[in-house]
Amino acid sequence: MIFMHKRRRVLAFATVGTVMCTAGFMPSVSQAAGSGDGEKKGSYAETHGLTADDVKNINALNERALTLGRLGDSPEEFPSSAGTFSPAPAFVDDRETPPAEALDRAPDAYRAYGGRATTVVNNYIRKWQQVYSQRDGKKQQMTEEQREKLSYGCVGVTWVNSGPYPTNKLAFASFDENKYRTRLKNTSPRPDETRAEFEGRIAKESFDEAKGFQRARDVAATMNKALENAHDERTYLGNLKTELTNKSDALLHEDGRSNFYSALRNTPSFKEREGGNYDPSKMKAVIYSKHFWSGQDRRSSADKRKYGDPDAFRPDQGTGLVDMANDRNIPRSPAGPGEGWVNFDYGWFGAQAESDADKTIWTHGDHYHAPSSGLGPMHVHESKFRNWSAGYADFDRGTYVVTFIPKSWNTAPAKVEQGWP
Repeated sequence: MIFMHKRRRVLAFATVGTVMCTAGFMPSVSQAAGSGDGEKKGSYAETHGLTADDVKNINALNERALTLGRLGDSPEEFPSSAGTFSPAPAFVDDRETPPAEALDRAPDAYRAYGGRATTVVNNYIRKWQQVYSQRDGKKQQMTEEQREKLSYGCVGVTWVNSGPYPTNKLAFASFDENKYRTRLKNTSPRPDETRAEFEGRIAKESFDEAKGFQRARDVAATMNKALENAHDERTYLGNLKTELTNKSDALLHEDGRSNFYSALRNTPSFKEREGGNYDPSKMKAVIYSKHFWSGQDRRSSADKRKYGDPDAFRPDQGTGLVDMANDRNIPRSPAGPGEGWVNFDYGWFGAQAESDADKTIWTHGDHYHAPSSGLGPMHVHESKFRNWSAGYADFDRGTYVVTFIPKSWNTAPAKVEQGWP
């Protein structure tokens, strides 16, 4: 995959609407496994004609968002050198904060196609204010701080809807160990495919995103049941253990200090007076997703960094939990001259009641907001699950993460309508 090194002056809407930080119009990872196309599907940059500078800037801005999110404050309060952020030598921060939108301004129609509805970020802000902004039933104008978070692209959408920068501590996935071992034993590398490429591909194809998503939904439902009528954390934890016992769920045996049992108390909005105010019954469990690359260990072989680490980020077979402690947002290493890959993708699900996964809606962005540069303005997609869970060569892992928001927020309603109206 070779980059275009001449910057674009203008990007057609159809191109901008599907670049970076978004899954393309492809079958899901499990479907792709049977398609025979594998890695030939290509990267975001290859598919959409992005430059090497585009990818470099997007990855650097993603890292900056992570640093600022960990600081726990508004991004505009910090210089680009805040925390541990070290921009790439050629990094150009051409990101802009979208302007405020009038609270009473209705959104324009989205562009709908192929299981996805797309709009510019300014129009998404209008829809967000009309549909998702309510606090205790009252519409809110998106604040400058929220618009600043949103401007970071795919992670910005999840960030503005969940409250804090996503920590990914309660991530779930599904991996078929038997399928993996059987295919390693009974199949051979494709022509011109190295052993490392073969093992990485088989590992990727042994993940099932639909099952990982369902596991996260089941866990969120259990947590929400435990939150009912629990007015202190001790009662919530007691209820949670009772629910897990009744369901013979392996999460029951997690250590009391684990991320699973400490998730609620570590949620900032749980402690806020206008949020949970330390009352578990005022909170609810919600879901978002992260796609990323497995070969992030710089001490591992070059082949694993290029083609994936089969052993990395596998879920616990009993609980489905994925240990994300070693996720450093490091993108896939290039295997040849001119290659480059984006480091991650986030999608917001919330708490939709729709039982059919394929009918659920996932909200995500394409890239950071840069209307004055060749990259162009940020677009927001509302995609059906098959579109969201689609595989791209940039990623070989897909996790589904449970977190908490106050019930008084409306960023995770039970029903989500795709597009507008």
